[in-house]
Amino acid sequence: LAAIACGVLGALVLGMSAVSAAPSEGEKLAFNRSKGNCIACHAIKGGNSVGNIGPALTDMKKNYPDRKKLIAIISDETKRNPQSVMPPFKRNLILNDKEIEAIVDFLYTR
Repeated sequence: LAAIACGVLGALVLGMSAVSAAPSEGEKLAFNRSKGNCIACHAIKGGNSVGNIGPALTDMKKNYPDRKKLIAIISDETKRNPQSVMPPFKRNLILNDKEIEAIVDFLYTR
């Protein structure tokens, strides 16, 4: 913990951001064509070759203040909307709970 605090303090003293510019785990999953692949169907700020089948994923924290609802959509949207073309990521074992949580963390920054 002390090493982390020193690293953050050192970055601030040098005028660097204490926040890493490296992509988060959720961002990696959302943009990974073989995992979350959210950008195949959704526009997401920072994504390349975005899709337009689903809605743009913007203002997610505002649009889904109840985090559990967004987790449920990603896990299996067909429970809420049987006609959905969105893959049931958890049911089909594409993403696990930890990965879904990471994607929600990332989407809450958009």
